[in-house]
Amino acid sequence: MTRPIVGIIGNQYLINDQYPAHAGGTMTSEAISDVAGCLPLLVPADPRLVSVEELLDTCDGFLLTGGRPNVHPEEYGEAWTEAHGDHDRARDAITLPLVRACVERGQPFLGICRGFQEVNVAMGGTLYPEIRDLPGRMNHRMPPDGTLEEKFELRHLVTLTEGGVFHRLFGSTEVMTNSLHGQGIKTPGKRIVIEGHAPDGTPEAIHVEGAKGFTLSVQWHPEWDAANDPVSRPLFTAFGEAVRAFAAGVGGMRRSA
Repeated sequence: MTRPIVGIIGNQYLINDQYPAHAGGTMTSEAISDVAGCLPLLVPADPRLVSVEELLDTCDGFLLTGGRPNVHPEEYGEAWTEAHGDHDRARDAITLPLVRACVERGQPFLGICRGFQEVNVAMGGTLYPEIRDLPGRMNHRMPPDGTLEEKFELRHLVTLTEGGVFHRLFGSTEVMTNSLHGQGIKTPGKRIVIEGHAPDGTPEAIHVEGAKGFTLSVQWHPEWDAANDPVSRPLFTAFGEAVRAFAAGVGGMRRSA
């Protein structure tokens, strides 16, 4: 049986500081294939190469990945400063209209880290350039040194809205997550519902109110150990179920054959 296709939004890199490449994390593809049960398809997020319309017609759902570059602040009406860090205008040009189109069509997406922030900006929200510089906030960035296991280790609680979609999905109002981000939501976009917060108040889990499809997005990185983690596994399983339903024409506009 043919698996439904999940477009994984890639990031631009320079290999050996010379060779330009579009790439995505192996653990992300594994989570989509092994846990969500879908076919992972890496998307070069560049409007010179792909269009939003082509992606909507090719893929059944989308994973908006994390990445070192941030959403450019001009996308939410602010001027760039050094605190905003690196950016990727090509990815912005694909992902922001893609999110809005998916919300309209009921096409599923899962936002992770930068993807979480993209969903908020796409819906009209704004971001803080650096969470750790705010009074009373934690440093949410990963440790600069150490093994991958140490970088992705569980670091803080996320408290979820009782009775909300995340509470129902995880079966608890508190979950432990990793933390590997510098930016975060400042003002939520239109229809953005914040259902999870870190101990310092930083938003960690959102969805789009009234959307016809799956729009769950998280600030942490659930792709790490997704097959075994008690929070990651139900998230990717639910996403896979939503993608299969969309591919079958249930709960949204089925993509073109």
